[in-house]
Amino acid sequence: MGPGGCYAASMPLPFHLAFHVTDLDQARRFYGGVLGCVEGRSTTTWVDFDFFGHQLSLHLGTPFPTTDTGLVGDHRVPMPHFGLVLGLAEWQAVAQRLQDAGVAFVLPPQQRFAGEPGEQWTLFFRDPCGNPIEIKGFASPEGLYAR
Repeated sequence: MGPGGCYAASMPLPFHLAFHVTDLDQARRFYGGVLGCVEGRSTTTWVDFDFFGHQLSLHLGTPFPTTDTGLVGDHRVPMPHFGLVLGLAEWQAVAQRLQDAGVAFVLPPQQRFAGEPGEQWTLFFRDPCGNPIEIKGFASPEGLYAR
């Protein structure tokens, strides 16, 4: 077990996250088309996507309620939200895809903590069903938990 009782895997393991969307076709266009995620199994009520090596299961229903109560620098961001951590080059490519698709950002692509431990790039947006997503980019993986 790692610090705090969490299991410290010898290699990264994918997570699974299931949440509601209001329209599967719209979700397919966004997650598959805009983000470039590969579609997996599906039925008439849900669809799976390979979300950068992780499994998202999008089910028809009412998305979870959020409030802009998270503080990121001087900005309020939606809580709760889920996210992804990428290497900097991959983050830049995803940020460009989102910009090219005309996605409205809650927090536009920007660098935070420049020159400090934990230096990162971040952006926040909502999928077409209102689910908030943060994507972070790091020049090196050690920055993720740097203090």
